[in-house]
Amino acid sequence: MAGDDDGSSSVTLVNKLDFGDPLYLHARDTTGTALVSIKLKGTENYSVWSRAMLLTLNTKNKKGFIDGTYELYLGQIFSNNYVIVWQELKETYDKIDGSITFNLHKQINSLTQGGSSVSEYYHKLNTLWKQFDALVKLPKCVCTANADFVKHNNVMKFMQFLMGLDEVYQPIRSNLLMTDPLPNVKTAFAVISREESHRNFSGHTVG
Repeated sequence: MAGDDDGSSSVTLVNKLDFGDPLYLHARDTTGTALVSIKLKGTENYSVWSRAMLLTLNTKNKKGFIDGTYELYLGQIFSNNYVIVWQELKETYDKIDGSITFNLHKQINSLTQGGSSVSEYYHKLNTLWKQFDALVKLPKCVCTANADFVKHNNVMKFMQFLMGLDEVYQPIRSNLLMTDPLPNVKTAFAVISREESHRNFSGHTVG
């Protein structure tokens, strides 16, 4: 009877876990399901991979298992193992050198639309920008210099976006460059996207 009580108690305990409990497992939480689509390659994409992993774990209410904030009632040893693995990954791959930054910067400046849609081109470029910003990790401050840097960074992204556009957008690109003050890259993307839609619509109408 004692054994039966223990077994039934364990089952009941698991069944009573609500969605907010870190031990709760959804039907989609299986060992064969990848948490993130990004594959860890090493130092070149560790920053992006770890951010994606943290975001996913946080969404699933499992982040505490790797940052040490949550202790399993089944035993501290399990929690410690996950924390150690996560820390070892960080110590191994969270290393930035000049070559990684150089290669990423080169990808940004060499990326072109190449006949793809404006949205596809912008998405690729925006992803590279986010990776670069995550690698650089500039110090944060509330001084006026920070606002100046943000403004300068936005101008650089605006220029990089325009440089990679197909030549068919040269006239509207010239108009954007003559705007004072210069628009941000999101505004430029919206303008170019409208021009693309207009061209596609005109092409279909003529056809």
